[in-house]
Amino acid sequence: MSAPDEAEHRPGETIAALPQDFAASIYFIGIIRTPWPNRAACPKRGDPDGPVCRLEISPPWIDALDGVDAFTALQILYWMHLARRDLTRQSPRSSQRLHGTFALRSPMRPNPIASSIVRLIGREGSTLLVRGLDCVDGTPIVDIKPDHCPRW
Repeated sequence: MSAPDEAEHRPGETIAALPQDFAASIYFIGIIRTPWPNRAACPKRGDPDGPVCRLEISPPWIDALDGVDAFTALQILYWMHLARRDLTRQSPRSSQRLHGTFALRSPMRPNPIASSIVRLIGREGSTLLVRGLDCVDGTPIVDIKPDHCPRW
């Protein structure tokens, strides 16, 4: 995993000084396997009929999957590990206008946590097969929650 190129930003974008210490810790519970090798290749939003992706859960957390098969939809929280964390105003490629980071779905944010509702296709031991993701191959998983408002 390489760090984002912090020298790269669009005209007018503003950058914040990042704090030196962290307020919390996160345990990554696994890794996401997708067909997309980099951010440029990722779709803008996940497609519930898109390619099957794999959520590979790490050994300490396998027991936490018990009962997940009862749901057709899951909420996946993941850490956008390649994103910059210091932009406060951004100029999205789609609009060329400046917007505050919190007014965008951009992966570049102080805490690059993403959330997707996915369709559960099946389970193979410690791996969940899902459709509907839009992230880079190798993205760390933060959490998995059942979606109680199934869409499919």
